Amino acid sequence: QRLKAAVHYTVGCLCQAVEEDKDVQFSKQSIAAISEITFRQCEIFAKDLEMFARHAKRSTINTEDVKLLARRSSSLLKYITQKSEELASSNVEQKEKKKKKSSAAKGEKTPGEQEAAATENEDSNMS
Repeated sequence: QRLKAAVHYTVGCLCQAVEEDKDVQFSKQSIAAISEITFRQCEIFAKDLEMFARHAKRSTINTEDVKLLARRSSSLLKYITQKSEELASSNVEQKEKKKKKSSAAKGEKTPGEQEAAATENEDSNMS
């Protein structure tokens, strides 16, 4: 019930924004109908995502399942793919930062720092 109320509230806010932008009016009944349709469509999406994961013999829904769900809307699929790639690249960057922090905390040197240290040692040995 709380989820349904949250959907109804969000639809109401969106309708209000459209009213201001497009100079149109939404009746309470139309907002309620849009809310109900939206909620039912979300339930269908959730079941579809669950089935996609189950078909792949997984218990976790992943981005590939969401992309499969969005395949009928090329603009939505493009947007989801773009966001997925952005998230993946930021996750890689965060992991690299964590590795650097943990190796610095342990006193270990990164491969670049090891190479620089080796070069310094070679230079000092030559003189």
